[in-house]
Amino acid sequence: MKLKICGMKYNPLEVAALRPDYLGFIFWESSSRYFDGEIPFLSPSIKKVGVFVDASIAYITETVKKYGLNGVQLHGKESPSYCKRLKGKELGSDVEIIKVFSIKKDFDFSDLKEYEKVSDYFLFDTKGKLPGGNGYTFDWSVLKAYPSTKPYFLSGGIGLDNLNDIKEFLKRPESKYCYAVDVNSKFEDKPGLKNIENLEEFKKVLGT
Repeated sequence: MKLKICGMKYNPLEVAALRPDYLGFIFWESSSRYFDGEIPFLSPSIKKVGVFVDASIAYITETVKKYGLNGVQLHGKESPSYCKRLKGKELGSDVEIIKVFSIKKDFDFSDLKEYEKVSDYFLFDTKGKLPGGNGYTFDWSVLKAYPSTKPYFLSGGIGLDNLNDIKEFLKRPESKYCYAVDVNSKFEDKPGLKNIENLEEFKKVLGT
């Protein structure tokens, strides 16, 4: 199981020392975790993901080049054709495309079909007032209806308080294609400042 820690801002080097698989940097100006600094040198084993919300393709390509991003997480209403442009000519095949879908009580999984060939991963988050970082989990049993074989990230309000729930989920059939767990707001002392001790405990128990 992979681990992605999102919302990097104030202490990315301390977080990187925990050796997560992915670090997420938010490039959406309305976010309290908006990143506009310099990314320090990170181990090549850690993939840097830029999080965008309905951004222009020019802005994404420019940001990917500026920061040497390994992945792009699309957290808005980006269309399949938009993703295809990024996946093909704009970014090339080396940059991973993670398309986010927000879930509340239920979800129409037929919406995924057009994104199958134009993204590398799906990410399922909790539908809230903001695109991510809302601190609430959705009902993971919804994923029993997951029709795809594409690996996905499980996100949305995941913290130390539901470690047992995650362990149980990972034993169930619907977790077969769960590729990574994505954490953010439940591991912060303030937006963008991660609590290293809690992250270390989570990573240890999760076994990533």
